[in-house]
Amino acid sequence: MTVLKAAEIDRFVANPPEAGGVVLIFGPDTGLVSERATRLVNKASEGESDPFNLVKLDASDLGSDPNRLIDEVLTVPLFGGRRIVWVKDASSRNLNPAVEPVLKLDDWQTLVVLEGGDIKKGVGLRKLIEPHKRAVALPCYADNDRGIDQLIDEETREAGLSVTREARAALHSLLGGDRMASRGELKKLCLYTLNKGQIDSEDVEAIIGDASAFEMSELIDAAASGDLALLDHGLERLAEAGSKASVIANQTLKHFQHLHRMRIDIEQGKNAQAVVDGQRPPIFFSRKPKFTQQLRIWSLTDLERAMDILSEATRISRLNDALGVPVLSEALLKLGRAARARQQRR
Repeated sequence: MTVLKAAEIDRFVANPPEAGGVVLIFGPDTGLVSERATRLVNKASEGESDPFNLVKLDASDLGSDPNRLIDEVLTVPLFGGRRIVWVKDASSRNLNPAVEPVLKLDDWQTLVVLEGGDIKKGVGLRKLIEPHKRAVALPCYADNDRGIDQLIDEETREAGLSVTREARAALHSLLGGDRMASRGELKKLCLYTLNKGQIDSEDVEAIIGDASAFEMSELIDAAASGDLALLDHGLERLAEAGSKASVIANQTLKHFQHLHRMRIDIEQGKNAQAVVDGQRPPIFFSRKPKFTQQLRIWSLTDLERAMDILSEATRISRLNDALGVPVLSEALLKLGRAARARQQRR
């Protein structure tokens, strides 16, 4: 099998194969990796009454004893049923020596779930698993707008709450870096508004407004608006807090893509304020003036150059955590200086 596309992953997790196989769940969004691994294991073991049929291992267990995995795979359940081996932190060690013997088997009934981090294409477990006919890889990247909407709908539906358009727009600007963190913030918000029946933008600002995601929005706006003093301060906080640079780079890229779409509308003769006001989902009210200002600064050509810079920063920061912060800092400073220079010409 191969790497599943985004639209196929949820269907696979909801309907795991009944036969044995190996599933690698990996990606930079560790919260989403954990959530999908948990859902897959729970669904695959549904109706299973024997607790001994679920074996949980850590990568360190297999690093010191590679034969442990195939021993577990070949163990026949004492009282029947389906056996599942769940390996945590699979990308922290070289597990190829443990997984290779399993993939060489002609047939096996055990489902092996490998929960890993961000693994480069063509190396390690991905290189081993992706071409194999009885193995599948599920990539987990930061939620896009559709994924965030789905997450919001899941949590508010369960709590019996509705969400105003302004509140949904605010949530889009605050969520999406890590699935587990996003879900946790939504659960807090739903608990806070449980007796109101509806979530509005004031609730979002009260509960999530002081979170690191809001600092991320401030950092992005500082770069896009040419506010170098605020940008320098934000980059210092970024380095001190140990924030994940790939998440911020990706969110900044999404912001500039949004500006690019809006700028196209303006180039076609639409009024800038009308374009800002007409966005769906709507832009959070406190950020509308900043969007309007940024649309005056950036031309279509400049936005396209900015997106190229941010795409490269996102790629490098995903591949190498150690380079993430310096690469992102250089990219944001480059954009901030460009925005400042264009403002001074006006």
